[in-house]
Amino acid sequence: MVALPRWISLWLIGLAALGYAQPFRVTDATGRSVEIRSTERIVSLGGVNTEILFALGVGDRIVGRDGTSEYPKEVMSRPSVGLPGQYSAEAILALRPTLVVAREDTRPAQVLDQVRGAGVPVVVVSIEPTVEGAKRRIRLLAQAVGRQETGEALVRSLERELLALKSYQAQQAPKGKVRGLVVYLPAPQVAFICGEGSIFVAVMELAGVENALKGVRGCQPMNPEAVVAARPDLLVTTKKTVETVGGLEGLLRLPGLAQTPAGQRRRVVVMEENYLGNIGPRMGRAALDLFRAAYLREGYVEIAQ
Repeated sequence: MVALPRWISLWLIGLAALGYAQPFRVTDATGRSVEIRSTERIVSLGGVNTEILFALGVGDRIVGRDGTSEYPKEVMSRPSVGLPGQYSAEAILALRPTLVVAREDTRPAQVLDQVRGAGVPVVVVSIEPTVEGAKRRIRLLAQAVGRQETGEALVRSLERELLALKSYQAQQAPKGKVRGLVVYLPAPQVAFICGEGSIFVAVMELAGVENALKGVRGCQPMNPEAVVAARPDLLVTTKKTVETVGGLEGLLRLPGLAQTPAGQRRRVVVMEENYLGNIGPRMGRAALDLFRAAYLREGYVEIAQ
């Protein structure tokens, strides 16, 4: 094998650092083989995807984000292509991306097809609401941007935090399970309660809080009868939800909540959406914070991320 001149080797290393490399392929969550030619300009759809890309050390390559990408704070200086369900291929392509990263539930679905049709690689990431799903998500994104070693370091960090969570839970040994109900407003006048399969419920259950909404899949429109029948000891919600309804009093005016044990005791835990739904590197940390709030504190608790 002929050795390359030193100046060419250094030039290639420099291009790789900027996001240019020889084309390589990854298999995304849809099973599609995606050829990636450059990671110089990334558009990231999905708050946890964006967080992982920053943790992998390629945050400076993100040229566009969606409206759910608010962590870390420096990403807020990047242009937004809109909220989920409102994306347009034109807005994404206007940022001249060399790679688009998206969630498997991205809507409208045809937007990603239009981006692919314009010749831009799209890597779709699973949102499987489990610890193993979080690890796969990290590893896929690490592979997509050529940072596999950093990705494995993130996975090991997650595993350490999950061990710390289990140890802390064992030390505290709470008497009886707290029953939690996730309340979520993705938009004004649109209220949901979330059950099995929800990313919010996955983190809540990891925290040792029992899901009060048994037999319900995903997030469903709020029904006062279902809320009262669930009899939650604790309401778990997002900061934006509380802001949307005008604070704690507005939250308790939502149908049925004031009639629950949680509502009567005003027991509410509030977290940032990307923290409560962190199927990613901070999953263990978020669950530990939620455990402490659920079992060691009373009343209304806001958790900083």
